[in-house]
Formats: sequence, structure tokens, C-alpha cells
Amino acid sequence: MNDLFKQQLNQLADGIAEAGYAIIDDFLSPEEVQNIQQLDGFKNGLLQFKKAGIGKSQEKQINEAIRGDYIQWIKPESAEPALKVYLSKLNELIAFVNQNLYLSLKDFEVHQTIYPIGTFYKRHLDQFKKEDHRKLSVICYLNSDWKESDGGQLRIYIGNETKDVLPLAGRLVCFRSDLLEHEVLPATRERLSITGWLLDQPHFI
Repeated sequence: MNDLFKQQLNQLADGIAEAGYAIIDDFLSPEEVQNIQQLDGFKNGLLQFKKAGIGKSQEKQINEAIRGDYIQWIKPESAEPALKVYLSKLNELIAFVNQNLYLSLKDFEVHQTIYPIGTFYKRHLDQFKKEDHRKLSVICYLNSDWKESDGGQLRIYIGNETKDVLPLAGRLVCFRSDLLEHEVLPATRERLSITGWLLDQPHFI
């Protein structure tokens, strides 16, 4: 683990402990971001990805008035090398958080995400009502040269206040899945990310 990555993990752990969320810039380098952007999944995403639903298992439904993104789940054992770089960092993040925040995390579940122009995800909580295995939400953005005028902010609700986060390339946002409601605002550009959750049990896709 290099010094910069260790510093980023310390910053993340401090943010989660103190505020319930953390924003880490340059979690992925520009080269690492570009390698993921060039994958067939993102280049042909709306052809290959599935319309995302809301709810769990039999309760899942498609509702574009609430959520408009397209997703493709990532299986770590068969992931492309560019994605494995990110997944390896997630494993190191889990080990660090377990050591410093005592969360007993055991696995993750992640998917590639595309928000077409103008789509959004209304205010929600990531932890399911009947399942509490999602402990931390992690989102890594892949949007080069993103400007504030492009929109697409992640809006986090913190008590009576909000925090808007631009989806800048290489930026990681991590927050308490059980605590912080959030939404994705519409964008004037296609918006890419890898979205996932750190779990307190092994994950099976």
C-alpha cells in the first residue's frame, strides 16, 4: 500500500466515523479511469446493461419516475483486468475499515452504472427494509472533464442539510447505507460510475 492510498483510506475512515460519509478524490488515477471507460460494457452500455429496478427480489419493479439508470453487475472472478484494479482497492478498503472502524465487513457487491441524459434517482436509502447487510455504499465516478453545469450531482441528506457532490472522474464517495438518504440529480451528459455496497456477509450474485 503506497503512502497516498493509505492517506486516502485514513481520510475515508475519519469521514465515516465523524460524519457518516467521505469524499476521496483520485481514488482511481486518470489512466485507471480511462481503462474502465474503454471497456465494451460502458461503450455499448445501453445495449448490454439492464434497466435498474427498485426493491429486492420478488418485490423488485421498474419505475422510471423514481430511477432511470442502467446497470450491469460485476462478477469479481470474471471481471476485466481494468475492473479488477478497482476491486482490489475495494478489498484493501474493507480490510482497513474493519481494522479501524470495527465493522466486520466481509464482501462487496458492485455494478457498472450508466445514467442516460436527463435521468435521475429520487431520494432513497440504500439499505433494504428487510435486510441490513449493506453497511457502506461506495460509488466511484468515471466522468472525465465534468463541469458543474453538467449537473448529475449526488445529493446527500445530512439532518436538515444537504451535500451536493459532483461525479468527477476518479472520485470515490463512501457513506453509511443505513443512515444517509441520497438522490442522483439529472445531468446534461451521460453519467458513468461503479456503484456498490460493502456487506457484513458473503455476497452471492
